[in-house]
Amino acid sequence: MSKGPIGVFDSGYGGLTVLKAITAKLPQYDYIYLGDNARSPYGNRSFETVYQYTLQCVEWFFKQGCHLVILACNTASAKALRTIQQQDLPLIDPTRRVLGVIRPTSEIIGKFSKTGNIGVLGTTGTVQSQSYRIEIEKFFPGINVYQEACPMWVPLVENNEYNSPGADYFIEKNIRHLLANSKDIDTILLACTHYPLLIDKIKQFVPAGTHIISQGEIVADSLGDYLQRHIEIEENCSKGATLSFFTTDDPVDFDAKATIFYGKQLKSSHLSL
Repeated sequence: MSKGPIGVFDSGYGGLTVLKAITAKLPQYDYIYLGDNARSPYGNRSFETVYQYTLQCVEWFFKQGCHLVILACNTASAKALRTIQQQDLPLIDPTRRVLGVIRPTSEIIGKFSKTGNIGVLGTTGTVQSQSYRIEIEKFFPGINVYQEACPMWVPLVENNEYNSPGADYFIEKNIRHLLANSKDIDTILLACTHYPLLIDKIKQFVPAGTHIISQGEIVADSLGDYLQRHIEIEENCSKGATLSFFTTDDPVDFDAKATIFYGKQLKSSHLSL
């Protein structure tokens, strides 16, 4: 079986924050990133639509030779991952793997909280799926999980308005709603890969000492551990330290905005699905 790159998928740009952390920890592998920008955002779309879009992109990764695909998108992880793992992979190729960002985060998030009260900030789709409540309950049965949907946060980031007064209004509003659930929330999970860009703003509206958890390093550490434990997958991941970027929308626009998330300039290619 020929080796192939690791695929990293997101509905848009946010997954680049995860890819950045992964390549910092595991630079030896080849990676392909795909942003489905032409059909984003996924956050307010139905479960069936997100599933169909995500499966289509996963199948594209497989055609590029990927044996492992990371859904670096909370909405896709919440609405599509389980169905793809349980129903599609056995039919497509049971030797390939698709992983998400929810389980790695849920496995450790409880360790950050002293009060046992955790807040989750995410897209409408992620919050409605209840995925974090379900997964965190498996690992930390005594933890209380409070959620707040933040539908305006992704548009603020993608339109480069995250440092504007308008951003202050929406961020303060959503955090106030979240914290109204319990005065004991001491840990807040940023359950969307766009949200790390808002972390300085978020800190302004939460009590001092609150743990604010981003997912990039968590997912990178989890992937490193996964590859060590699953040598049959690791051996099929090519190691040329290359990076390729694709978008379903305009590459010029993608490249300009991607710099905000990835921290340096990149060059993408257009993909028609």
